[in-house]
Amino acid sequence: MEIVLVRHGEPEWVRDGLNVVDPPLTERGHRQADRVAAALAGEVFDEIVISPLRRPRLTAAPALADRGADEVIENWLEEIREPNWHGTPAELARKAYEEERSRPASARWEGLVGGEPSRDFVERVRSGATDFLADRGIYRSKQTLPVWHMDESERRIAVFAHAGTNGVILCHLLGLDPVPWEWDRFVTGHASITRLATMKMGDGHTFSLTKLSDVEHLELDDRTG
Repeated sequence: MEIVLVRHGEPEWVRDGLNVVDPPLTERGHRQADRVAAALAGEVFDEIVISPLRRPRLTAAPALADRGADEVIENWLEEIREPNWHGTPAELARKAYEEERSRPASARWEGLVGGEPSRDFVERVRSGATDFLADRGIYRSKQTLPVWHMDESERRIAVFAHAGTNGVILCHLLGLDPVPWEWDRFVTGHASITRLATMKMGDGHTFSLTKLSDVEHLELDDRTG
């Protein structure tokens, strides 16, 4: 089995000095999306699933158009929910993130003031991933090691989502304990491609990280993070 995690292209977080909530892509972000589609053009997927937010949907659009495929939204793939900063000065968000990063490690589970707590975000994504995979006959074996049962081991799934969401999925599949800074544990660039593949064990399968944040399909000037 292979799971391909694509991070969205560069978003327009700030417009005229003001924060944009659920932003579209920048012009460069759209170029990145086109390059992702070209990089994946020769690959066949059983499913392509997408976060409900605008930036991954716009990133996935060229790849879906190439395949004549419909958009399939999975709400659990939504990134951690920020406070409602739309239309406020960009400095407000910058200072909020500085304050959050300055806290003791355990206090970071609380997340940004007015936003989704990191503990709730991690639980939401892990629970969503567990249910999504179980519906496809894939679930953790009842042991401490990260061994998975699979009814069908040849499935290929592409996921268009976010740095945080993809980080949580990576840790969940690899059997790593969660932390409240998943987006910083596995650093991935905009429009990057990360790959996990399964390896057969005597009593199931385990996931291997085969490629992290591949951006070789992007021009040097279009590589952003």
